[in-house]
Amino acid sequence: MDSVRRLSRGIGLHTAHIAAAIHGKDVGGRQHLPSVTYLLPATSLVPTFTCVAPLGTCSSTRHLSDFVAKRPSEMVADSLQSIDAATQSWKPKTKIVPSALPGIYARLTKLKLSGLVVLTTMGGYALAPMASFDWANFGMASLGTALCVASANSLNQWIEIPYDSQMSRTRDRPLVCGDMSPFHAFSVAVVTGACGVGILSMINPIVASLGLANILLYAGVYTPMKRHSIANTWVGSVVGAIPPLMGWAACAGNLSSPAFVLASILFAWQFPHFNALSWKLRPDYSKAGYRMMSVINPTLCKAVALRYSAALIPISLCAPLVGLTDWTFAADSTLINTYITYNAYQFYSKGTDATARKLFFTSLWHLPAIISLLLIHHQFV
Repeated sequence: MDSVRRLSRGIGLHTAHIAAAIHGKDVGGRQHLPSVTYLLPATSLVPTFTCVAPLGTCSSTRHLSDFVAKRPSEMVADSLQSIDAATQSWKPKTKIVPSALPGIYARLTKLKLSGLVVLTTMGGYALAPMASFDWANFGMASLGTALCVASANSLNQWIEIPYDSQMSRTRDRPLVCGDMSPFHAFSVAVVTGACGVGILSMINPIVASLGLANILLYAGVYTPMKRHSIANTWVGSVVGAIPPLMGWAACAGNLSSPAFVLASILFAWQFPHFNALSWKLRPDYSKAGYRMMSVINPTLCKAVALRYSAALIPISLCAPLVGLTDWTFAADSTLINTYITYNAYQFYSKGTDATARKLFFTSLWHLPAIISLLLIHHQFV
């Protein structure tokens, strides 16, 4: 039983499938992580090896009849030995060319996502009360946040190598493809995290503490929790709400009630955004063993998206109450918050890929729109 627990905990157990990750190469020579899936029918035990090929290549499946006579415990032991052997013999597919490093680092740190997070930090900085705009301080806060986000994303990919190999949307990540070694990725995470927190500490201890907390929450709590509890979505939403607090603290040197209103908007926005995104990814999440709301409790997934979309309306109304904006913001924000709530209701009532996609794309422009309105209508506190 201990062996079964090790295998299922490390790679993911879903219904009657036990998946394990080992290393291999496709016909083009590109290194990747194939998935090993044991099919467990009632009458026989025939292991099936399914090659998880990189995007743009074909996959292959073959049955190994020589394993048919083996007992489940022997099959599990064999797979564990394969995993251990693959881990010990892992090496990048090719020697890394220096000119390729920027692209590899961009994929490792999720550059586009990091840019969006930094924009929320910039928004928090611009909304905070200030005597005059300090461009040097603003630049340090933005750079420090970017490095902290890069560290958290790198650690996330370092931890999830075997699980990323099971999912269509993540199997082209640099660690899965062998574009860099796990040690290289971990080193990038440590260096960027240390530099990011170090830069933020030059501003004030509050923003530095928030930067460190974000790395620890994302990589140390949210990432492993994805395989254990649907509460991971709430933890992830806290992670998404921290960057505007970092911007505010970098500028004002404190955290006051307007800052928490801003963070609350970011917190609530995460749910319609992520729940809609995860809806179409249910097969992938299920295959990799992730306990997401969209997989474990689809009804709750839709309800939570609607609940927090609707919550954006009263949360935004708090902005003028605490002096963050004028009262015109209440009217403007209610219009776009009502629209995202309407799309969330459509997603809740129909639960189709089309309504999930509509809600997701609405969330993409909703966040920049709400931040823009905050900047247009904001007043010094």
